[in-house]
Amino acid sequence: MPHKIGFVVVSSSGHEDGFSARELMIHAPTVSGWRSPRFCQFPQEIVLQMVERCRIRKLQLLAHQYMISSKIEFYISESLPEYFVPYQAERFRRLGYVSLCDNAKTGCKARELKSVYVDAVGQFLKLIFHQNHINKYNIYNQVALVAVNIIGDPADFCDESNITSREKLIDHYLGHSADDPALDGTYTGKPDYISPLDDLAFDMYQDPEVAQIIRKLDERKRDAVQKERYDYAKKLKQAIADLQKVGERLGRYEVEKRCAVEKEDYDLAKEKKQQMEQYRAKVYQQLELHNLMDAELMRRPLDLPLQPLVHPSSPRRQSSKALLPQKEEHLTEKPASEPVLQDQSSQSHGIPPHAAVDPLQPASESHPKTTVETLPYDERPLPAIRRQQGDALTEYEVSNADGIETHKGVLWEPEPLTEKALREASSTIDVLGETLVAGAYSKTWSYREDALLALYKKLMEMPIGTPKDDLKNMLRASIFLIRRAMKDIVTSVFQASLKLLKMVITQYIPKHKLSKVETTHCVERTIPTLLTRTGDSSARLRIIASSFIQEMALFKEVKSLQIIPTYLVQPLKANSSTHLAMSQLDLLARLLKDLGTEGSGFTLDNVMKFSVSALEHRVYEVRETAVRIILDMYRQHRAFVLEYLPPDDSSTRKNLLYKTIFEGFAKIDGKPTEAEIRAQKKAATEEAERQKKEEIKALQGQLAALKEAQAEVQEKESDSDSTKPRDEDTQGRKADPPSAPEIPDNHYLDNLCIFCGERNESFTEEGLDLHYWKHCLMLTRCDYCKQVVEIASLTEHLLTECDKKDGFGKCYRCSEAVLKEELPRHIKTKECNPAKSEKLANRCPLCHENFSPGEEAWKGHLMGPAGCTMNLRKTHILHRVQGLLPGKTMTRTGTSGLKAGSKIPTLRGGLSKGSNRTYTKR
Repeated sequence: MPHKIGFVVVSSSGHEDGFSARELMIHAPTVSGWRSPRFCQFPQEIVLQMVERCRIRKLQLLAHQYMISSKIEFYISESLPEYFVPYQAERFRRLGYVSLCDNAKTGCKARELKSVYVDAVGQFLKLIFHQNHINKYNIYNQVALVAVNIIGDPADFCDESNITSREKLIDHYLGHSADDPALDGTYTGKPDYISPLDDLAFDMYQDPEVAQIIRKLDERKRDAVQKERYDYAKKLKQAIADLQKVGERLGRYEVEKRCAVEKEDYDLAKEKKQQMEQYRAKVYQQLELHNLMDAELMRRPLDLPLQPLVHPSSPRRQSSKALLPQKEEHLTEKPASEPVLQDQSSQSHGIPPHAAVDPLQPASESHPKTTVETLPYDERPLPAIRRQQGDALTEYEVSNADGIETHKGVLWEPEPLTEKALREASSTIDVLGETLVAGAYSKTWSYREDALLALYKKLMEMPIGTPKDDLKNMLRASIFLIRRAMKDIVTSVFQASLKLLKMVITQYIPKHKLSKVETTHCVERTIPTLLTRTGDSSARLRIIASSFIQEMALFKEVKSLQIIPTYLVQPLKANSSTHLAMSQLDLLARLLKDLGTEGSGFTLDNVMKFSVSALEHRVYEVRETAVRIILDMYRQHRAFVLEYLPPDDSSTRKNLLYKTIFEGFAKIDGKPTEAEIRAQKKAATEEAERQKKEEIKALQGQLAALKEAQAEVQEKESDSDSTKPRDEDTQGRKADPPSAPEIPDNHYLDNLCIFCGERNESFTEEGLDLHYWKHCLMLTRCDYCKQVVEIASLTEHLLTECDKKDGFGKCYRCSEAVLKEELPRHIKTKECNPAKSEKLANRCPLCHENFSPGEEAWKGHLMGPAGCTMNLRKTHILHRVQGLLPGKTMTRTGTSGLKAGSKIPTLRGGLSKGSNRTYTKR
């Protein structure tokens, strides 16, 4: 049988002070586990050596709540490699990996317990931790592991051939097999059965000393079963269940004591220590009274060998250990069905009564909420433990596929009712009797289930013709017990209550022809509790409860009452759990498809009001389901749904949910969505740009041809001037060139800066270069590539043209270029001035201000005395551009090229010191 394997830590890549990897060798409620160094290099590595060569069957990892590795790999080896010898690292064989959740849904407040089933033989296990998940709590980019548990068999003892043939022979003659369902869930029927005591959840909740005692008693219980001493085994079983509650409480006290020490509240720490000692002494005294305690069990864990480094079933242990002296059981003691350890200390120590739980229920459910919330993160119980320990209940659950039948030949001996229970159920006792009610109130789950089965049989056997008053009293008493059983955490008890309720509604009431008032009573008394169970932490219970509510809503006796729909459209509470909200939305969506909105209790008004309010819920899945319901309602009612939603405008579409809703409406109506419209506009823009580029290319070809003709004419003029004197006409003017295709007004650009409009005699080709490089108020030099660009296109240059463009990102708020390493802080501080649409305003990249739109507005802003205050070139007031010919206007294209259809001179190409400029005109 697989069991817990002890191990030691051989090596690790490193650790933070106080969080060594050797902490993983200890399993207790107060352990902190291992943490990697701050800002460590990945991957990190830990090597574990098991106490013997074994076949690993199961690995359990308890992750930290926020120092979470994205992936953990597992490697196994027969021997430890010599890392300084070449090629020895190949001794480790890779088993695989697991991915860990980033814990964002829980707000990094819960730990993930990961169980991995493997089948590998070796003695050394290596864990490799990869890059951590990013969150706001893990500021040093660390990974951590709170605990690790290895479960397996000794490699030399795990072969099935070693199982004794005596048991196989007996099973053969009795007609039993390993697949017998009667043995399902027990370690006698499953060779691979893993004891709950070996689960990591057990040690992480239990006081270490009590955990050792529980393991000793469990070992004695197995020996007693083998020797057929069943009364003694039954007493040990009850003692183990009670000790689990004791160990959990002592573990809780230890955590509280540690917290008090960390806060330097030594008075509280001393009080907790005394409380633990007194409670422990009382428990041990009761064990001695029941002849369950001896010197072997009283040894402290520090005196005991580390358990279970060698499991009792291991051949190494069997060959070396001596048999422990067993005390004889006293058959005249109190019945074993009663708790061996009376919970008397809960009164003397101020422990609330609800802290004591059913010994057969999962131990994790006994933690009070207030205690858990006050613990620090490292000490809080993990929610995943509930599911792991809950698996232990499966061996006790009874499955009745064809209906409910009472257990034949079972003799009940439930504990007497308390005074509180007698007062609470007095009217029910008068109808059903004290014995049946006592079973329904029992601390033992099997008694509670048997009480419901007996009630089921009793109601089915009620003869026709019984007085109506007796029938009604029986029904109301049954509903009282059904409501109580619906709150039970044991799955079989909960299912029995649902089957009993179904029988009451569909068989008992119609059989005896009771009125709809009784059906209404059944539904109204049980549906609130059922809805509460749909928010249970157990996924199995949530599914069972939701499926039954849907089934009950479709009962013909219930459907006509229209009760359940009115409960499902009640507004969600702000503090309701995520599971409860999701279950309510899912139920609403499913029942809407089954029942519709005509005569079902669902109306357009109540469904839409509920769904619109659910859009404000804090959980994304709830909001997403509400959107789906709204879209389904729109398919049926169209225009009426729009009355419950805000108008479809740009401000509303800023909300992603409403944007999704309105786009969904467009798809239903067959209209293009906003994304599709944007795609069409983008395609049209790209086509226009393509045509623009082709036109620019044609204009450039014409310009080149014009310049070539002009150069030829100038060359002929220079040749004629060198051979004969210059001829002048009678009016003293120069003779025209022989063939001058030049446009008469071509020289108006001479000595003119086409950006700022300044005209100066010094603006020759070299002078304009100097002007552009140092003085033009409309231009600036890029600090990153040293290219001269227009200020108006500086942002576009940094994002698309600059040599360092990969280092910039665009702020969605101000639309400016920001260094990518500064962009998160820039967006988070929200200090930038939001930009407006290009049609409404221009945006200056120097002073970050919005000003009036248009091309001329740039000159007024960058050159005017009341304009931009951050333009370093503005040293004096510039004059407006003079000398432009009538009908000639200017605009800028910067480095983007000639604008199609413009009547302007344009500077082509990027500007840099000493660059060649090309002027074009249309």
